[in-house]
Amino acid sequence: MLRIAHSLENQLRDAMQRAFPEAAAAGQAFDPQLAPASKPEFGDFQANGALPLAKPLGQPPRKIAEAVVEQLKADAAFMALCQEPQIAGPGFINITLQPERLAAEVQQRLGDPRLGVPAVEQAAPVVVDFSSPNIAKEMHVGHLRSTIIGDSLARVLEFRGHPVLRLNHVGDWGTQFGMLITHLKQVAPEALETADAVDLGDLVAFYREAKKRFDEDEAFQTTSREEVVKLQGGDPVSLKAWGLLCDQSRREFQKIYDRLDIRLSERGESFYNPYLEGVVRDLEATGLLVVDDGAGCVFLEGVSGKDGKPLPVIVQKSDGGFNYATTDLAAIRYRFGSAPDGDGARRVVYVTDAGQANHFAGVFQVARRAGWLPEGARLEHVPFGLVQGEDGKKLKTRAGDTVRLRDLLDEAVERSEADLRRRLEEEDRSEDEPFIEHVATTVGLAAVKYADLSQNRITNYQFSFDRMLALQGNTAPYLLYAVVRIAGIARKGGDLDAAATGALQFSEPQEWALVRELLKFDAVVAEVEEELLPNRLCTYLFELSQVFNRFYDQVPVLKAEPDALPSRLALCRLTADTLKLGLGLLGIPTLDRM
Repeated sequence: MLRIAHSLENQLRDAMQRAFPEAAAAGQAFDPQLAPASKPEFGDFQANGALPLAKPLGQPPRKIAEAVVEQLKADAAFMALCQEPQIAGPGFINITLQPERLAAEVQQRLGDPRLGVPAVEQAAPVVVDFSSPNIAKEMHVGHLRSTIIGDSLARVLEFRGHPVLRLNHVGDWGTQFGMLITHLKQVAPEALETADAVDLGDLVAFYREAKKRFDEDEAFQTTSREEVVKLQGGDPVSLKAWGLLCDQSRREFQKIYDRLDIRLSERGESFYNPYLEGVVRDLEATGLLVVDDGAGCVFLEGVSGKDGKPLPVIVQKSDGGFNYATTDLAAIRYRFGSAPDGDGARRVVYVTDAGQANHFAGVFQVARRAGWLPEGARLEHVPFGLVQGEDGKKLKTRAGDTVRLRDLLDEAVERSEADLRRRLEEEDRSEDEPFIEHVATTVGLAAVKYADLSQNRITNYQFSFDRMLALQGNTAPYLLYAVVRIAGIARKGGDLDAAATGALQFSEPQEWALVRELLKFDAVVAEVEEELLPNRLCTYLFELSQVFNRFYDQVPVLKAEPDALPSRLALCRLTADTLKLGLGLLGIPTLDRM
């Protein structure tokens, strides 16, 4: 349930192991099987370790549990931490923490910018690879998930104290550039002499025109392939055209990133070109590379095709060229490599759609077998499902096109503004335009982010503006409104900053429920760091908002008795701080008024 002072669980587990030395004497390692209680009436923790000991010790589990409890009751350190343990059923041990200990922990977290979340003791460099749009194409709704999932994971890892390199592995190299450069030279030669002669809107149509010509015109195909050779050979004019296309795209991508408050360091596919030959040499030296039908391949272990033969990862094509797998292998080799030719990472995380799972599984296997991963290093694929329309099909426009990301964000803000203006009219409230614009933008973008992050990323999810903008349910507006409620308490005279003075005292069940919910925060952050599932944090923040709203509705705060007021204000303050920090780790800012 919670972790206090380097893991309360460890303190409890140590106490339980001290409580049953007979198990050790009998050659049995006593695992108390300590876990958060499944229901509040069972206390804070449940220990179920007596049951598996029954057979090897030849005793009923309840008798074993009774012996453990008697020893615990005699342990001063345990009893300073917990109330008298209770036995339930055949031998479950229910443990409830001392109220004074819980209140003291709340006191410690007040004013602590980390809210009880410790920084990692051994920080290690982490690379998070996310977003990754393609040059000369607009970002569409498919890039949304990679971008905001990757950003939230990077924020959590950074908060825990890891040095994080946020990499945007953009598609800025490959055969398509021969096609694009040829088309650019022929239909817009002025772009090579005049800056900004082509904007991204034109580039999208431009790409389609170039692709159509490539598919239909053999002469254009031939020239395009020659252009690829020129580009790879460093021809100055070709490189200039390539650079113009990349710069135009990059500026448009940055508008989206700025709007979503996303920080990224761009390192495109082209960055790894000098390292591709090294990949081949390494794989040859380790004996992994096999020439098959003229191509350099590594055959995978445990992965077979329909014919029952091992599937290959093609590293070098029969014409001597390289492909995406080669670039990804070069990237892994560089990211785990030592400086100056490497990032020195100990954990590398790839945030891409689930459709690339097999590709990464193959590439990761090759990298491991090649010995490029240092001991203890982690290489992980973070897959995510599709964004679907409310009909359960892939989200598209009415014309059947992929939804542009900027259009989706525009609509979210527009709908948020319409909802806000409607609410202001119903409440007969008057607000100025800057307030309306700020709230509409914050809520609209928060709604889009949270609706995505609150889903288990592995599954597809249905996109619905109506659901994500609702003030009720597991939505960003619901969470933001909880923060606004607490800001309202402060505006009405509740001195939240003064709430931290003096010992805290709680008496109402709603207070204790909120205390226990608040003290889960550090464990949840640790879970997200390990599991790379942002929806765990979303679920926690939603449940915290629910518990706070019940507390707010059922327990007077500003009208509380003088001796109860400071403690209740302390709960309000810690709730607001927790929601703000938690939402910040999701990349979502909060509001004082809505």
